[in-house]
Amino acid sequence: MDFTALRRHPDVEGPGLEASDAADRLILDEAARAIAAAAPGELVVIDDAFGALALGAASLGARDVRVHQDPITGERALAENAARLGLAGAVRSEPLGAGLLAGARLVLLRLPRSLDRLDELAELVAAHAAPDVVIVAGGRLKHMSPAMNEVLGRSFERIEASLARQKSRVLRASGPRPALRDGWADASGSARAAPRWPRRERHGDLGLEVVAHGGVFAGTKVDIGTRFLLGHLAEAVPDAASAVDLACGSGVIATKLALARPGIRVTASDRSAAAAASARLTAAVNGVAERVRVERADGLELLADASEPLVLLNPPFHSDAAVSTGIAGHLFAEAARVLTPGGELWCVWNSHLRYRPLLERIVGPTRQIGRNAKFTVTASRRADRAEA
Repeated sequence: MDFTALRRHPDVEGPGLEASDAADRLILDEAARAIAAAAPGELVVIDDAFGALALGAASLGARDVRVHQDPITGERALAENAARLGLAGAVRSEPLGAGLLAGARLVLLRLPRSLDRLDELAELVAAHAAPDVVIVAGGRLKHMSPAMNEVLGRSFERIEASLARQKSRVLRASGPRPALRDGWADASGSARAAPRWPRRERHGDLGLEVVAHGGVFAGTKVDIGTRFLLGHLAEAVPDAASAVDLACGSGVIATKLALARPGIRVTASDRSAAAAASARLTAAVNGVAERVRVERADGLELLADASEPLVLLNPPFHSDAAVSTGIAGHLFAEAARVLTPGGELWCVWNSHLRYRPLLERIVGPTRQIGRNAKFTVTASRRADRAEA
């Protein structure tokens, strides 16, 4: 397959942001025989960034390849790349869960940087795939650690590592642990144990319980940037009847706002399937699910122009392993689009990123609400189009 034909679109594109790398090629080479031997429907691909693994396998003859990608942008990039290469009929995207993995005998996996994400994925594969399933998981050496072997070992009995090639390596996991395959029974078989994921944690100081799947930013913790923004939440457009938690993660901001303002309705949006699932659980466990609507979406694509008086945002500044301000600019533009005239974007950001000029240009007049040693909270007002 011509990997140079792959594109990241609709994800962020730019210098240093590639649609495939040497780890994708190594995974495919290490799994080539197993791919050729797999019957239709026996191959599953997880966390393929933009389709290199799924389409690479399809180009080797695999059919009915089931795929799960956490970001909705990755899912759409796969669809676009598949159409471009004439392989649309060979792959299909599915939600993460038992249905994705039923009958799978080979799983190709890009190793996530999060050990928690790896733990949850390995647990799901071991519990729901075929008993002879093999995981072929790879990544760049700079993002791998011996702890990955240990994490895979919680769910699989045999872990083998390939030789390194082009600064990449593959781990092969096989032999799902019987305790996971026997209805989540514990090691003794005498009692039933709950799955390790999702996890939950009570934060008494915030009056909040957080539920998170593996790999969601900050997990069940509340990161210090979000905590700083929460400290100013009461000041944020206090008469707003509705609001948006953009890039919501585990739903902490949306849930806390709904708890603090009993009459408000909140839309929480994130491109990550794991984040959206976590946000729904966080809202539910705190009793505000009926007022917090959670959407898996690229930015605020599901909301109309000039429809919301308040948007809250703690923007990520990584796209995959690369630092990029492009994703923040995209989110600022989405906020500007949906804000009503006079509506405000309340944003917390690492002070060294100096987002204020960008916020001024994309959204509108911006004032500083708070600043500490690491973070800045700003409010950017969307001007009436007639004023602009």
